Amino acid sequence: MIESRLARSFAWMLLAFAGAAFAGAAQAAAVLTSYQGDVRVAPPGQPTAEATADEAIPAGAMVVVGFNGRAVLKFDDGQVVALGANTTFRVAEFSYDAAKPSEGRVVLDLLKGTLRAITGLIARANHQAFALRVPQATIGIRGTDFLAGVENQLFVSVNSGQIAVTNDAGTMLFGPGQLGGATSTSSLPSGITASQLPTDITQSFSELNGLGSLGGLSGGAGGTGAEGGGLSKGTAALIGLGVIAAGAAAAAGGGGGGTSTTTHH
Repeated sequence: MIESRLARSFAWMLLAFAGAAFAGAAQAAAVLTSYQGDVRVAPPGQPTAEATADEAIPAGAMVVVGFNGRAVLKFDDGQVVALGANTTFRVAEFSYDAAKPSEGRVVLDLLKGTLRAITGLIARANHQAFALRVPQATIGIRGTDFLAGVENQLFVSVNSGQIAVTNDAGTMLFGPGQLGGATSTSSLPSGITASQLPTDITQSFSELNGLGSLGGLSGGAGGTGAEGGGLSKGTAALIGLGVIAAGAAAAAGGGGGGTSTTTHH
C-alpha cells in the first residue's frame, strides 16, 4: 500500500514537472532556427548569453547579433525574421492563438542594424496587429516581405506586399521594388534611390535577400545548421521568395519612384 501511494505521488510529480515545462514552452514567441557568428539572447530581465541552436525566444527577449553574425527566427504563426550583422532586436509583444489568428498581436523593435521580415498568419489575418518599431518611425504592413535598416536614420526596401512607414510627420506607403527612409521622427518618410543607401546597409540587404542561395546558416560559429548539413528551417522559409527578392533588388536600382502615398498628420 505504501509503495502504491509513493508510486502515485511520484507519477503526479512527473506530470506536474511536465506541465510546467509545457507551459514554459508555450510562452515562447519564436525559435532561433539558425545562426552563425556571435549571437546572444537576453530573456526578459536577464543578461545576454551565448545563443544555442533551436533556442526559444519569449516575448520581451532581446537578440543581439555581433560583427559578421546572422540569425533567423521562426515565430509560432509562421512569421520569419532574419537579422543581419551588428543588430539589436527585441520581441516586444507576441500573442497568438492558432484558432483565432486575427486576435493575435506582434510588436517588434529594431534598435539598430538590419532585418528582413516575412509576415505570418497574425499579420495576414489582421494587418493592424503587426508593428515594427524603429527609432525614427513605426512600420505597418499589408502582407509583406520587406527589409529595414537602422543607423542614424531609417532605410526600408520592399520585396513584396506593401508597408506603411509612420511617424510624427505623416505616413508613406512603399510597394514592391521601392526604397525609402526617414531621418527622424519629425521628418516625413520619403522615397530614395539605391545610390542613397549606405554601403553597409546595401550589403546587408543583399545578404539577407540572398540567404536561400547561400545554402543556410550554420548552427553557431562551427555548427552545421539546425537541420544538420542542409538548409536551416528558417532559411528554407525564405527560399520561396528568392525570385521576388531578386526582381525587387533590380527594380530598386531604378530609384524610389512608384506609387507611394503620403498622408500628413
